[in-house]
Amino acid sequence: MSRLALISVSDKTNIIAFSRVLVEEFGYKILSSGGTAKHLMGANIPVIKVSEFTNSPEILEGRVKTLHPKIHGGILAKRSNKTHLNDIEKNNIDLIDLVVVNLYPFQKKIEAQCNWEEAIENIDIGGPSMIRSAAKNHQDVSILVNKNQYEKFIEELRKGTLTSSYKTELALRAFEHTTSYDASISNWLAKEKTLQSNIHIKTFPFIKNLRYGENPHQKASWYGLNNLGWNAAKQLQGKELSYNNLLDLESALSTILEFEYDQRQNSFTKTNAAVILKHNNPCGAALSDSPSDAFRKALDCDSTSAFGGIVAFNNNVDLAAAELLSNIFLECVVAPSFDKDALEILKNKKNLRLLQINNENINVDNKSTIKSILGGVLEQDLDNEIDQLNEWSYITETKPSTEEFNDLRFSWKICKHVKSNAIVIAKNQKTLGIGAGQMNRVGAAKIALESAKNYSIGAVLASDGFFPFSDSVEIANHYGIKAIIQPGGSLRDQDSIDMCNKLGISMIFTNKRHFLH
Repeated sequence: MSRLALISVSDKTNIIAFSRVLVEEFGYKILSSGGTAKHLMGANIPVIKVSEFTNSPEILEGRVKTLHPKIHGGILAKRSNKTHLNDIEKNNIDLIDLVVVNLYPFQKKIEAQCNWEEAIENIDIGGPSMIRSAAKNHQDVSILVNKNQYEKFIEELRKGTLTSSYKTELALRAFEHTTSYDASISNWLAKEKTLQSNIHIKTFPFIKNLRYGENPHQKASWYGLNNLGWNAAKQLQGKELSYNNLLDLESALSTILEFEYDQRQNSFTKTNAAVILKHNNPCGAALSDSPSDAFRKALDCDSTSAFGGIVAFNNNVDLAAAELLSNIFLECVVAPSFDKDALEILKNKKNLRLLQINNENINVDNKSTIKSILGGVLEQDLDNEIDQLNEWSYITETKPSTEEFNDLRFSWKICKHVKSNAIVIAKNQKTLGIGAGQMNRVGAAKIALESAKNYSIGAVLASDGFFPFSDSVEIANHYGIKAIIQPGGSLRDQDSIDMCNKLGISMIFTNKRHFLH
């Protein structure tokens, strides 16, 4: 008795070659409908049409084709259950051994900005029903939902009887497929109609297992989208990316992107930015007229912490920058592009990971971030809004000079990406000292100011949270700080304002806080 395969695919890649092997080598009969049936028959592969198999026509403009007892009975019948087999015989139903289905391309349609009606018509009904039926009865029926599974399935057939563990794995992939599909629809509905989703349904396909997590005893895996973010970045050389590498790269990139908007708007006269990051915190950042000078200035801030760090550029890495990079041990360098002679220099550092990522690979539509907690997840908007300078308040008698204002804006952008409590000291659009992750703001200020040393004379200070006490201003003044930027909003703001006025320090309130935990 020949085996029966039901094939209905939107993505028809490799389906002809796969079907031909099923028919010619393993004696399968092919059951199909619509575009898939036409595609296979055009390649001279014999096909039984679903409408002939069920003796029921397609209706409702193709909305109902496979929703029929002869289809689902043939898939769901347990071969070891006599009652099931009696029902199959009594109703003249043929058993279906293999289901090959991938779904209407809903995600591609909505990404192409289709209208509401077209999106609705691309919600597959029969496909998920067949997939779920086959996956439920996976001990008797094999289910394939991805073209990448065809080759392995043929290999397993050639070995003989398909193992139970292999068919269980196919069922898992099938349920993952329908879960992701339903999530796409739910997310789209919530977005289109501005509705609050009652369950967290964002899904990402598996990319790979990582060597380990933050520490060697922790297992870690990477999930994501193929055409966006770090999975779309091109790794030009170096070892495999680790869990910690990916976390640091994400922080470095989010920091360097602060200057993309300003580069387009010519808000800063110096448009080459470099950021050095270590353990999820910037340890140096600068703007300059060239990538090499930006990196050199960023490195001056804290060359000790930069050892073994991550470097991000917002522009092409040239030979001069590569020569500087080659003089220090680094884990990763990420940039939009690299000159050929720069790559020649850097290839001598074989373990150095070089990554090229372009703006089109960055998911600018991603508006939220997710963190796990015991028993659930927390989701919030990304803190990536462009600064609205007209919302800033100039609250002291002394106003910042043009140079000081540019330094204040620069330090504010960096401070946003430093773990709270965060203090950044900057001058000439380069960081001089950074205080990160302290339990109190005065402690963070002391670390940043002491790191800056005498270079802090005439510099500016940025604080991610408000400066409620006048003693913080006095400490800043002691180190020669001439301007401060902070959110404001403390009940004791006036104390800080009065001290600034007394000492001739300018202060800006941004009216927006930037805590980062």
